[in-house]
Amino acid sequence: MPLRSVLLVSDFFLPNLGGVELHMYSLAQRLIARGHKVTVLTHAYGDRCGVRHMTNGLKVYYVPRVPVYNGATLPDIFGHSDLLRLILLRERVTVVHSHQAFAVMGHQACFHARTMGYKCVFTDHSLFGFSDASHIHMNKLLVLTLADCNHVVCVSHTAKENTVLRSGVPPQRVSVIPNAVDAVRFVPDPTKRGLRMDGSKAEFGRITVAVTARLAYRKGVHLLAGVIPLACERFPRVDFLIAGDGSMRPHLEEMTKSNGLTERVTLLGNVPHARVSDVLQRAHVFLNCSLTESFCIAILEAACCGCLVVATGVGGVPEVLPPDLLYLAKPNPAALVDALNDAIEALDTAGGGDSSEGSTEGSRRAAVDPVAIHERVAEMYSWDDVAERVERVYERAHATEDTLVGRLVRLSRCGAFAGPLFACVAAVDYVFWRWCEWWRPARTVEPAPDFVPDDADFVLVEEE
Repeated sequence: MPLRSVLLVSDFFLPNLGGVELHMYSLAQRLIARGHKVTVLTHAYGDRCGVRHMTNGLKVYYVPRVPVYNGATLPDIFGHSDLLRLILLRERVTVVHSHQAFAVMGHQACFHARTMGYKCVFTDHSLFGFSDASHIHMNKLLVLTLADCNHVVCVSHTAKENTVLRSGVPPQRVSVIPNAVDAVRFVPDPTKRGLRMDGSKAEFGRITVAVTARLAYRKGVHLLAGVIPLACERFPRVDFLIAGDGSMRPHLEEMTKSNGLTERVTLLGNVPHARVSDVLQRAHVFLNCSLTESFCIAILEAACCGCLVVATGVGGVPEVLPPDLLYLAKPNPAALVDALNDAIEALDTAGGGDSSEGSTEGSRRAAVDPVAIHERVAEMYSWDDVAERVERVYERAHATEDTLVGRLVRLSRCGAFAGPLFACVAAVDYVFWRWCEWWRPARTVEPAPDFVPDDADFVLVEEE
């Protein structure tokens, strides 16, 4: 398979933490390991502006654009198109891969790159509705962008169905490539189960339920606030360990104090992703209360650390794990507590609720043995597999052909008003690109040197 120079584009990347950010970073590292050149384009984060290098020579362009809403930048149409052109030329890019429907930079990169004749792939990580005003506008933008892209990727079959309905893109141009987990970093550690975060040992036989999420409404924090008092009353030996921060953290703090649960509920605040595994290794069960999820990497990370998972059966969550590892519930506190009861019963049946030896019922014990769960998840999900499948998507994209007239016609059919408008903008963009080619010909742009380690053991260390 020919090696590519890939430009990953999104408003969301490190040092910000989230599913999209970790997906892009992990995919980039695996593509680099497979011999491809990978560059990332995102907006500046505070004083992190300019060109930075991360592990294994991953180059990141932090361009001076300011996020205005939920981490997304303000659309400027032509404002950074010449900068994008120079990056594409300097890095000798062959395919542009944008991520996330809310990422304005991703939409603009696809638009300008298609004008310049580059192949474009778009990965949609989210589920959207059809009635909310913001979703309606976003769906229309997605119609125009995906009509222009050579191929589309979704992270679950539910997400694919949602994207096809929202954008009208032909299903044969959409591939499903799920997220994955770094099984080397997320491993079970039975010696940590039953230990508090300060290292002290909890009372014998207690069960820890972990939550790692952004404390926002979409993550179901109001459901979590309803689950905790019910669960603590029903299960006297259950404690909660919550990692994450957000606008609804005061809501959880107030609930904990008003119910007298400060001894049983630990709010850790924001936890660096490098330490998330340390939180999960102390837990027996992982709880996810999200109201919408296209996939949910957090579930994979928890299962890879040997936890049973209790989650709301929304979006693509039911596709993530087999039924014996994933206990699904409707998005209401009573249903989640019932599912939590099923997971605790499974632990007790297998002897997993404490650290005692000599438990019986071997087949059931194997089903909830942390090491066995880790091995199953590691076999199901691998970033190397994801990178291999993305490579095939790039090949499909390069096999497509298009013309300027064909592109304008295709865009003009994307709506009675928006279609002709975007076709006119595309025509103006083409003229502007040709002017840039005359003003600064491509042959005069000096290629950037490729990263070549001095020896096989040398790598650049990612900045904290």
